[in-house]
Amino acid sequence: MRKLKLNSDTIDNILETLLKRSPQQYTEYENTVAEIVNNVRENGDKAVFEYTKKFDGADINSDNIVVTEEEIKEAYTLVSEELIDVIRKSLVNIEKYHAKQKQNSWFTSEEGIILGQKVSPLAKVGVYVPGGKAVYPSSVLMNVMPAKVAGVENIYMTTPCDKNGKVNPSTLVAANEAGVDTIYKCGGAQAIAALAFGTKSIAKVDKIVGPGNIFVALAKKAVFGYVSIDSIAGPSEILVLADETANPTYVAADLLSQAEHDELASAILVTTSAKLADEVEKEINRFVEILSRKDIIQKSLDNFGYLLIAENMKDAVECVNAIASEHLEIVTANPFETMTYVKNAGAIFLGQYSSEPLGDYFAGPNHVLPTNGTARFFSPLSVDDFIKKSSIVSYSREALEAVYPDIVKFANNEQLTAHANSIKVRFEDI
Repeated sequence: MRKLKLNSDTIDNILETLLKRSPQQYTEYENTVAEIVNNVRENGDKAVFEYTKKFDGADINSDNIVVTEEEIKEAYTLVSEELIDVIRKSLVNIEKYHAKQKQNSWFTSEEGIILGQKVSPLAKVGVYVPGGKAVYPSSVLMNVMPAKVAGVENIYMTTPCDKNGKVNPSTLVAANEAGVDTIYKCGGAQAIAALAFGTKSIAKVDKIVGPGNIFVALAKKAVFGYVSIDSIAGPSEILVLADETANPTYVAADLLSQAEHDELASAILVTTSAKLADEVEKEINRFVEILSRKDIIQKSLDNFGYLLIAENMKDAVECVNAIASEHLEIVTANPFETMTYVKNAGAIFLGQYSSEPLGDYFAGPNHVLPTNGTARFFSPLSVDDFIKKSSIVSYSREALEAVYPDIVKFANNEQLTAHANSIKVRFEDI
């Protein structure tokens, strides 16, 4: 983990290093993904089943690709009652938070003019859930619940199975509790393509959400336009903004909570206290030796870990806004005041007891967040991602007559005489 004094060159170099982790940079995989996507588009089930056998070693066909009620019931016997209880508590918090995001249709009426906006949920949504190196039932909850709150009619989930055709039981329990309608036993780029174009066994959807590896990310990029997607997610990242009041043990632990995701994860401390940076470094070294994913953490820290020392809080905040981290913890004497100067972050955690994993699992706000600096223009997954809006326009004859010369003038200026004509025919003999 590199310890550096913060300046403009430091920020530029860090940004360049972090952007190398973006899925946009892995162009060498795009041809492979394009081949898979095109094969599934042209050959449907046949291609999906062949890729599932090739990559996952599972014999999946049209008879067993859908998870059955019996398999879901079996999953409940394999997951502890304690975890099921936690999943249900988490769901309550997630639903309660997202319910506040729900939008309603609206209309205005004035002198023969009715204008408005009609809000409608998407009809079919596909949720991708990883099932490789790690299992994330929490991601099931975070991707499904805002869709349910939005009123999506049909939610389909795809997730890899093992060689015996089994899906991780905690994933199945989470999906059932969240209200997924259909679960397919397939993963990778082939699953994304199947959801985008539809096959005999897999439904075509309107939008695909959910995290995945580089092949999944690039497949989502490839099918964007045929369907909507949430984002092209990159590796996880955390930035802690702290002053001398922060607890170094807490800060170190929080940085490592994201470094353990994978070797490309990023963990950064920006602080105005050189003493805190030294203490955090010592605590990180101590924790790394006792944590189970030591090798992954160490590679992450070696390549994308930084302890940055700023001259003052103004410079520190400028750095925070430049990096635009997925997760931002603010651990300062007055974190709510400091927050007012932050413009770019996916999720913001305030105070020493608002540790990032609180947001991953339980608090309620969504943990599907913009990565790789895209918090400058993207937002967390929300109910808004599962709705569409239609504009409503209704004019009476009198209302249109009052403004029709203006519209005709505008259309003629653009040399669109048919536009002008469609207005004039209502009031002139043509």
